[in-house]
Amino acid sequence: MLHHSIYKAENSSKKWICFIHGAGGNSSIWFNQVRFFKAYFNILLIDLRGHGKSAVSPEGTEYTFNIIIEDILKVLDENKIRKSHFVGISLGSILIQKMLQFHSDRVEKIGLGGAILNLNLQSRILMILGKLTQSILPFIWIYTFFAYVIMPYKAHRKSRALFIKEAKKISHNEFKRWYRLTANILPVLKRIRNKEVRTPILYIMGSQDYMFLPFVKKFVAMHQTSSLITVANSGHVVNIDQPDEFNTLLLSFLLSD
Repeated sequence: MLHHSIYKAENSSKKWICFIHGAGGNSSIWFNQVRFFKAYFNILLIDLRGHGKSAVSPEGTEYTFNIIIEDILKVLDENKIRKSHFVGISLGSILIQKMLQFHSDRVEKIGLGGAILNLNLQSRILMILGKLTQSILPFIWIYTFFAYVIMPYKAHRKSRALFIKEAKKISHNEFKRWYRLTANILPVLKRIRNKEVRTPILYIMGSQDYMFLPFVKKFVAMHQTSSLITVANSGHVVNIDQPDEFNTLLLSFLLSD
């Protein structure tokens, strides 16, 4: 069972909101959201395999998206959460959207920051470089390089530093497992883009998220139940770069009819 934390709603609400972090992070990245949203919802924070306080998988274990999604569903079932809002960042956005394809009955609304729907040329080159160097370089060097490329500006300094700090807690073998999972991500993203969904999705993207924002704009233009809000002076990890605006926008969406 994945490590998870629960915060009961201060207003005795029966509604739930589940937060899913990205690769290299953990549930601590949602600290600004916990303080804000516990006034309105019951909160479920989950640490993915090998992240945060969740256990490292046995030697030889290979990850698939289906395995990771089953992990999340087990946590929901353990806590008798039949249905929840879901909020994800970066890789968490992919997990939530893939889960929606087969378990839409467990999802109310979705809020996604730093959403990944496709990879541009630069990100594909990064993936190739990571594959070529992961066996000869310390993973934290690779991760740090990626962090600076994806979050290069001064406004991203806090989120970049937090992700590098938390990534240092992950073992090298665990990094390699997750990297092998994401190295085959293009077919997964294609299926997500081609699937028409009825569940309302709000994409909250930083205006400086130059790698992934263009694809989200194209996607939202073709899907009626999806909407996009772009946050100024923010990059890939918008919930840390601009937490107050992220929280306000997300709450308005979740409470709307």
